[in-house]
Amino acid sequence: MLTVLIIYCGVGAIAGVLAGLLGIGGGLVIVPLLIYIMGTQGVSTDILMHVALGTSMASIMFTSISSFMAHHKRGAVRWEVVRRIVIGIFTGTFLGSCFASAMSTGFLKGFFCIFLYVVATQMLMNKKPKASRNLPETLGMFATGNIIGGVSSLVGIGGGTLSVPFMVWCNIPVHHAIGTSAAIGLPIAVAGTIGYIFNGWGLASLPAYSIGYINLPALVGIASISVLTAPLGVRLAHSLPVDKLKRIFAVLLYGVGTKMLLGLI
Repeated sequence: MLTVLIIYCGVGAIAGVLAGLLGIGGGLVIVPLLIYIMGTQGVSTDILMHVALGTSMASIMFTSISSFMAHHKRGAVRWEVVRRIVIGIFTGTFLGSCFASAMSTGFLKGFFCIFLYVVATQMLMNKKPKASRNLPETLGMFATGNIIGGVSSLVGIGGGTLSVPFMVWCNIPVHHAIGTSAAIGLPIAVAGTIGYIFNGWGLASLPAYSIGYINLPALVGIASISVLTAPLGVRLAHSLPVDKLKRIFAVLLYGVGTKMLLGLI
């Protein structure tokens, strides 16, 4: 158990830095690593992806708090955007977690692989949307929140890969978009955690020390370290060439996606 906790702490360290540096919540790394680690522990393949997604969402609650507080100190969180989108985020994420819970591990892995390829391509090409419009009105923000939350719950992320381009498209500076995305990650994580607990409650095949699809040892290991490393990622985001780092990370995502896809085939 101690060795496994140490491994989860390592996962949390990586996730925290990525959350602060790239505004992605770390889920793109957490989920594949949890699949591998839990697979070696004998977690049933029928629920392996569900537990990985649920635990990832729960860990992002802690990562996002640490990350957005660090961004807030630098004045990089647009709270008016958070207030306008939060209701759609809650509904979309909860409903998305319910949908994910009804899907098979194979479907969720396939969707995750596709998402990894899309994100990696976007990062590698460094293609940013033109700042050509303002934020939509109330209904538009609600719909956008539902889309961001729904997709995030299906892949276990904090929504940064969707919310950052959306905000840049709406004339919000990239550093503010990253900081605001970190804040939006909290309601995504809370709603997703509630959904994965609710839908996994009482299942006999769950690994030990789980509440619904949330595995507590993994959560403790990841969260305890990620909250410490997220501020480091924020500092790096304001001092390092983030675009170049994203290209390197994109290559890693291609590798992870390919490995998972080969496993499905």
